[in-house]
Amino acid sequence: MLVQLNIRNFALIDALQISFGDGLNILTGETGAGKSIVVGAIGLLLGDRASTLSIRSGADTAEVEALFELEQGSSVQEMLVAAGLDVDSELVIRRVISHTGKNRVYLNGTLSTLNLLNRIGESLMNICSQREHSILLNSDCHLDLLDAFGGLDPLRHEYGRMFRSCKDLQLRISKRTEAKKRRSEQEELARYQLAEIRQAGIASGEDDRLSAQRQALLSVQKLLSISGHAYGLLYDREDSVLSTLKDVMACVREIQRIDPSLKISEPDLEAVYYSLEEAASALRNYAQGLSPDPESLAEIEERLEVLSRLKRKYGGSLEGVLTRQDELEKSLADLFSLEEDLEKENATLRELELRMDEKARELSSARRSTAEVLSNAVVEELQSLHMEGAVFEVVFHEAGGDFRSSFDERGIDRVEFYLTANIGEEPKPLSRIASGGELSRIVLAMKKVLAQVGSVGVIVFDEVDSGIGGETADLVGSKLRDVARNHQVLCITHLPQIACYGDRHYRVVKTEEDSRAITRIEVLSEEKRSEEIARMLGGRELTETTIRHAREMLERVSGR
Repeated sequence: MLVQLNIRNFALIDALQISFGDGLNILTGETGAGKSIVVGAIGLLLGDRASTLSIRSGADTAEVEALFELEQGSSVQEMLVAAGLDVDSELVIRRVISHTGKNRVYLNGTLSTLNLLNRIGESLMNICSQREHSILLNSDCHLDLLDAFGGLDPLRHEYGRMFRSCKDLQLRISKRTEAKKRRSEQEELARYQLAEIRQAGIASGEDDRLSAQRQALLSVQKLLSISGHAYGLLYDREDSVLSTLKDVMACVREIQRIDPSLKISEPDLEAVYYSLEEAASALRNYAQGLSPDPESLAEIEERLEVLSRLKRKYGGSLEGVLTRQDELEKSLADLFSLEEDLEKENATLRELELRMDEKARELSSARRSTAEVLSNAVVEELQSLHMEGAVFEVVFHEAGGDFRSSFDERGIDRVEFYLTANIGEEPKPLSRIASGGELSRIVLAMKKVLAQVGSVGVIVFDEVDSGIGGETADLVGSKLRDVARNHQVLCITHLPQIACYGDRHYRVVKTEEDSRAITRIEVLSEEKRSEEIARMLGGRELTETTIRHAREMLERVSGR
């Protein structure tokens, strides 16, 4: 429900605050007083495009702000939560228009986008006018309205779950099928690479060990010379270390025989001697084991070349090559199971499509039954509004191609509302029919029929009386009151027959202050309301007769 509307520096309005109630809110006033300005301001709250021309002369910005009460769990609350905004039972929308072109949208004080405002506006309000801003004339919404009218949402949601499951499964199958197309090439390459790695018989760290052996073979002559020289120094020369050490040991024994105070341990010297003797033996054995081996060197060189080639192709190191081997083995195993998985998923999809097909046909059948009920109800309402020749139809458009190609998340049906207001004329799409007067009555009839299932809480009828009068106007007023039992209705009218049905009555007046035109709105008391109805009946001069007539109209309506 729209609780309050604040407008500042917008067209002829300098500053205006209007509080609305539930039920039917009537706005009247002289032509040119500014009633359309209020509707234009409300349109900005629904996301209409803003123009700097609407900024009041002398002002830098224009602002429109509205306070809405929200139902718990409403679609508007869900959209706000999805957008990351804090929301409870109230929503404040503020729109700021600037000469600089930096227009702003605020939702509950948080800067937002025009796109989000547009989506929220569609669920908050409808403006029904000759300029049209109504969900009823949008053919994309007709299927949703039909389902809501027939209470088909549970069946539609059940079908929708099946549809989404089918889509998910189709996507998986598509990816697997694409993989299958590449399977031959992938499998041949994977088997070739795996055979090449396996045939090499790689051992972890093998390249490091072979490199060390290669280096040793390349250095064998140098190693022979060094080890022979070291052996000679230790043992094989007259002045070798071991020969000299023997002389040292003899000298120590002779000293200790003469002077025992020399504290050198003969066993320690002997241990050093034997250790050096073992080292000399190791050097001799090492030199004897060294010999030039061109064949071994060639074998090692060849093996290192094989390992180097594999490292270049498969990972830069032997560990990388071994990892690639594991990956290839897994890939071949996956390719092997691909065919089997694809067959199972296709079988599952066929079964799911059959169940979805049945559910889609069940939903379509229910829609066609509902369409007949809706058509009859709308025609009855139109006839009660003096459109005796009206024909309303829910047209089901046939989709071309295969039956399943027409599936979408809402089912297989494409519907559009068709209508003719005149006997003998073929019905045409609702969005392309009727004069202003006919359009007003058609939209009103639709609103009346769909009042119980409408998604919006607020409906604005801008000059719903266009092209009608007399008894028809009285019927329109009665229908508006019926619609207002389920929605908050704001109605701008020039007809007293409609105005007298209002739960609240507002008068829009244009005055002059400081040589400037200003639009004001006032809530009318019962007495003032009678005077306004009388003005609408008889013009500027109020007479006792017109006032009495106005009171009689109000009393008659209140007694219904």
